[in-house]
Amino acid sequence: MGRGKVVLERIENKVNRQVTFSKRRNGLLKKACELSVLCDVDVALIVFSNRGKLFEFGSIDVNKILERYHQRCYSSGSSTNLDEIDIQIEEVSKLRAKYESLQRSHRNFLGEELEPLNLKELHNLEKQLDETLSHARQRKAEIMLQKLADLRQMLEEEQQCMQEKEGGEEDHPMNYEVVGADPNMNTTRYFDPQEEEEEGRAMIEAGNNDLIPDWLL
Repeated sequence: MGRGKVVLERIENKVNRQVTFSKRRNGLLKKACELSVLCDVDVALIVFSNRGKLFEFGSIDVNKILERYHQRCYSSGSSTNLDEIDIQIEEVSKLRAKYESLQRSHRNFLGEELEPLNLKELHNLEKQLDETLSHARQRKAEIMLQKLADLRQMLEEEQQCMQEKEGGEEDHPMNYEVVGADPNMNTTRYFDPQEEEEEGRAMIEAGNNDLIPDWLL
């Protein structure tokens, strides 16, 4: 009478599972050894138990067999993958170098780590700072000029609205508005939108922050 068919599934009983592992592991190691002797081949067998214990067999040194395995995998049919890996490594190296260079430049702009820089590098840094400052001043002047234009438009709309309410009375002789007065002095400053707009344009052309009125800063 033959043995029944063994169902290939996890053995729930812990003791039976351990006994089965020991028996079949020894049988597997024996078969690997027989295959190596009978067929004159290099065989490597690695088994880890559920507790992480290592069992291995090698007809020769297992490390040598694994090294041959890796060389064969990378040399046959994997040259394209190796080329892609080399390209990726090169790109990563370039990005890392660029990132480090940007970090150094950022620290230099903050006035840090200037000692390693030579005279030419310091001159270039000074030039970049001057250009950056000039652009910042120009942008600031453009924003202020835009605000002046918006203010002028708002004043014109308010003046038109007041004229309509007054029923077409005579216009105010001066399109000025009091924008500030010094309480300690008997003086008052008036605002002329057109004059201030022209002053803002001149300030952009000159690119000089000194031309910006103090009361607008």
